Amino acid sequence: MAISKSVSKSPKLRARRAAASPWVVTADSAIHGRGVYARTFIPAGTKIIEYTGERITKAESARREILRARRQQRGGDGCVYIFELNRRYDVDGRNRGNPARLINHSCEPNCRSDIIRGRIWILAIDDIPPGTELTFDYGYTYAESLNHRCRCGAPSCAGYIVDANHRWRVRRRLALSEARRAAVGAATA
Repeated sequence: MAISKSVSKSPKLRARRAAASPWVVTADSAIHGRGVYARTFIPAGTKIIEYTGERITKAESARREILRARRQQRGGDGCVYIFELNRRYDVDGRNRGNPARLINHSCEPNCRSDIIRGRIWILAIDDIPPGTELTFDYGYTYAESLNHRCRCGAPSCAGYIVDANHRWRVRRRLALSEARRAAVGAATA
């Protein structure tokens, strides 16, 4: 989704320049609540912004995921801000000083994440025009995807946030579910 230059300065969007990067601003997003947008033209390959936060162990990460799921069940914030760093550690980017946490998932992303010297960076895949919302593939596993509906609106969207290599499995599951519903509907009619 793109926002025009005049819209990006609108007080309604409450656009704010992300302090951590000269390339981006944060604003309301049609994908999911808030998002991150290109403030200026971003050339392909650019290290746009670092995903920062508290470095935590995998055990602490699992504990925080349980708390997040409980919070979501009670109607609270169900957003996932924990980013896998390596086999031993994750980064919890929940803090407000991390605007990169607001970058939304898309099944047709314009950015990717990369771990460079122990730091998580968001890099441009293609040239990104000013006002364009930055997105990347969250890379959730098939099992993780079952709890996370996708709202990216891309033509190739699988309906759930899942790694590109597993989208076919989600599509197959949805097609089988639809076929079962149709069979049950035909049997009861």
